[in-house]
Amino acid sequence: MAYQAEYIWLDGNEPTPKLRSKTKILHDEISEPPIWGFDGSSTNQATGDRSDCVLRPVFQCHDPIRGGRNILVMCEVLLASNMRPHATNTRAPASRIEKKYAHDQMWFGLEQEYTMLRLDHTPIGFPPGGGLPAPQGPYYCGVGADRIMGREIVELHTQACIDAGLSISGTNPEVMPGQWEFQIGPLGPTAVGDQMHVARWLLHRIAEDFDVLISLDAKPEKGDWNGAGCHTNFSTIAMREGYDAIIDACNAVGDNFLMLVEHYGDGIKERLTGAHETAPWNKFSYGVSDRGSSIRIPWQVEKDGKGYAEDRRPNANMDPYVVAGLITQVVCTAADAKAAKTAKKPARKPARKPARKAVAKKK
Repeated sequence: MAYQAEYIWLDGNEPTPKLRSKTKILHDEISEPPIWGFDGSSTNQATGDRSDCVLRPVFQCHDPIRGGRNILVMCEVLLASNMRPHATNTRAPASRIEKKYAHDQMWFGLEQEYTMLRLDHTPIGFPPGGGLPAPQGPYYCGVGADRIMGREIVELHTQACIDAGLSISGTNPEVMPGQWEFQIGPLGPTAVGDQMHVARWLLHRIAEDFDVLISLDAKPEKGDWNGAGCHTNFSTIAMREGYDAIIDACNAVGDNFLMLVEHYGDGIKERLTGAHETAPWNKFSYGVSDRGSSIRIPWQVEKDGKGYAEDRRPNANMDPYVVAGLITQVVCTAADAKAAKTAKKPARKPARKPARKAVAKKK
């Protein structure tokens, strides 16, 4: 019996790649979705004279929209000439980094914020035809038709992620009207990217049926409105076992903060202004329970003396493969260097006990 496989991939759009997908019909004798091709000249990934690119499946799950035996297939893009990763394939370098630092067991949890827009690109929480809603304050985790818009889409998306078997861990309305968030993880550096892209695809696909656009722009509305981020929670096995490793990780990120922020998504300077629960893009800080810092250490983590840290700087439009790969490289390189340095220190020789004086025995 035939069934459908929706192949999903990232195109070559700049500065932010977009999701693409097409359907392949599979049959019973095919046990795994095979590699497939597409026209790269229509996705900014090839020229017309050498247009073929290759889709290689890297993750699959149940298709909750079509149901039945149908599946969703996340793919990476390869060059048809030699089957090597395409220049737009950001998963491949993340995979290499993950394998190199597998012993550190890095986990990620991503908080994906997004904004629902009408077809005229105005947020659904804003008055039609112009004007502004009431100021921020009542919308975050609110309830009621005057504060919450788009809940039907959110409920359908949440259930779709659950039915697909994705590691979705929560949802909530955000600070700006028409803005929401869902969370994926904890997962490894490439798995969190695979599942986040499928979750994003499901969100776009479900919103289609309501004539609603899903925006991942970092600052969808100018003025006194929160931007949209993808706060990135991360931990190594050492961080999950001790607090010193968390501080070391924060310091490692701080030593590389400008390099990292350059890869955290388009529009980073518009969002990271130091206002609206952000730290300035060109400064680094970390603190316990501080949403105005670059990295927040949750209060419960400090209390428990172990856990994770939250990098609050990545944009909603960030590439999870890039962000997870770079944070893994930065944090684990520093951790391994510290471990190697500690291992090279000579062991302290025990203090020599003073020689016992001979005592003449009485006859």
